[in-house]
Amino acid sequence: MADKTVTSRGGNVGSVLVNAAMMWGINVWPGWQVVPFLTSDMTRVLGIVNASLTAGIVANLVFVVIRNRGVMALGNLVVLGIGLAATLRLWEVFPFDFGESWSGWPVVVRVLLVLGIVGSIIGAVVEIVALFRSLAGLERRTLQ
Repeated sequence: MADKTVTSRGGNVGSVLVNAAMMWGINVWPGWQVVPFLTSDMTRVLGIVNASLTAGIVANLVFVVIRNRGVMALGNLVVLGIGLAATLRLWEVFPFDFGESWSGWPVVVRVLLVLGIVGSIIGAVVEIVALFRSLAGLERRTLQ
């Protein structure tokens, strides 16, 4: 039975392209500085955000070649861990300033960050279970 939580090779390639485009957009053109609600404190979180995007690129490139659920679970754990660290750093630094616009924006962003944190934790639990199932031989090792 196929594992429905695993992406196809095309999905992995798509993830690489999206993450690469985001890195380009954040760091090169147009750059994070053009986003009106980001403050100069964004430089304090940029490193971990870039690390998260890079981890996603590397993991998905590996997944295109290696279709082993255990390897994929381990790679996803690394990506989720770095993504969680980036989200926590965004919470801590909060490089957002919405000016005189609607006063509820900071709350909305905090709620979205909490959802990202909770989602990362749930995803990590799922991947830990998948890793142990794979190691125990309870899942197909090679995926299509």
